[in-house]
Amino acid sequence: MNGVAMATVYLIDNDQAILKPLKRLLSTFGHHVEAHPSAEAFLRDHDPNVPGCAVVELGLPGMDGLAMQERMVADCIERPLIFLTGQGDIPASVRAMKAGAVDFLTKPVDPQCLLSAVATALERDARMRSVAEERQRIEQRMASLTAREREVLTCVVAGRLNKQIAAELGTVEKTVKVHRGRMMEKMGVRTVADLVRLSAAAHP
Repeated sequence: MNGVAMATVYLIDNDQAILKPLKRLLSTFGHHVEAHPSAEAFLRDHDPNVPGCAVVELGLPGMDGLAMQERMVADCIERPLIFLTGQGDIPASVRAMKAGAVDFLTKPVDPQCLLSAVATALERDARMRSVAEERQRIEQRMASLTAREREVLTCVVAGRLNKQIAAELGTVEKTVKVHRGRMMEKMGVRTVADLVRLSAAAHP
């Protein structure tokens, strides 16, 4: 057990005649699937830390698919969504895609189209989680810096020379060099270019 959670495909549809065959299809191709009859049930039980994506019926009773997407965006939950609809709804699909949906599929769903969309969604989820984990690691390194080291980092990223940094911080160049060396070591970088990249990754 390596502690990494298995990716889950969440199916959200109030129609059991749709849920059952889709769950069977996805399970057959090796996906771990969880089914929910409503957006409210999904959001109540949902754990954002579990990798995966969601396949959502657009016209759910109560909170519909777009409202669920809006709630997730408002709550800063990054979960790739694939929408299903029984009728071609162009305005809704445009809204969904603009808000970050992976795909918008019409029922009856073509199995290959669904499997392809799920594969794309899971790849996107993995990329997002990798970026978030990298950002967290960088932020932890930054948190280990002293106040002065953070000031030096800001100046170095801005392209200032040691002499200019010393003048700006009211100290001597030799002291700046010491702070700069410690800061670079704590950040785990050797070049200014790498430091700039890390700083940009921490504050996209």
